[in-house]
Amino acid sequence: MQSFVLVCAGLLTGCASTPMEQPEPDDPMYAPIEAAPTMTQVVPNGSLFSTVANNNIYSDSKARRLGDIITVMLEENTSASKNAKAEYGKENDISMAPFTAFGKNVTFKGNPIDLGLSSETEFKGDSKADQSNSLNGEISVHVTRILPNGNLVVRGEKWLTLNTGKEYIRLTGTLRPEDVSSSNTVASNRIANARIEYSGTGSFADANKQGWLSSFFYSTWWPF
Repeated sequence: MQSFVLVCAGLLTGCASTPMEQPEPDDPMYAPIEAAPTMTQVVPNGSLFSTVANNNIYSDSKARRLGDIITVMLEENTSASKNAKAEYGKENDISMAPFTAFGKNVTFKGNPIDLGLSSETEFKGDSKADQSNSLNGEISVHVTRILPNGNLVVRGEKWLTLNTGKEYIRLTGTLRPEDVSSSNTVASNRIANARIEYSGTGSFADANKQGWLSSFFYSTWWPF
């Protein structure tokens, strides 16, 4: 018994000694990429036209180069519902006539000996799950890569410092330049392989988390 208590204490201590890493601002994973300066050769031709940063009259200010900034309009709405119901029943009834020997009933204390067995099993299960999420807002991200087919890989984060802690939004993904509007914005549902993370740190976020002991009782390590 003492060894069992020591093993349980060791498991609980292990769960408590490995807390999740808290996110911090300026994570290198979400750091912007600054465009490298380009050396332009000055040709004394008497003109203000530049072949490096030229623009025609039909172009706009959409992001298309490494290090450019795009504003992502967060328009995420998800809803899921699931219902399940199961019923199971089984009933058995086995009986045998009184035992006989030499043409007479076998008795015990004057009562005939017989055998009877009955069992009944019933199971009913009903489950229902509903989940709905909504995220709306804006976040500006940097272009970190330009793929050979012209698609743009973007990433960025935004931190808000509040009275009870900090809240942050992080986003990574790939988008097509054609989906960027003339105002240099793109909807989040147009971003492929999107990873959107919205959470917080501080006392307000910690109050919504389970303690390590409660997490242990709700984990698969709890055998009961």
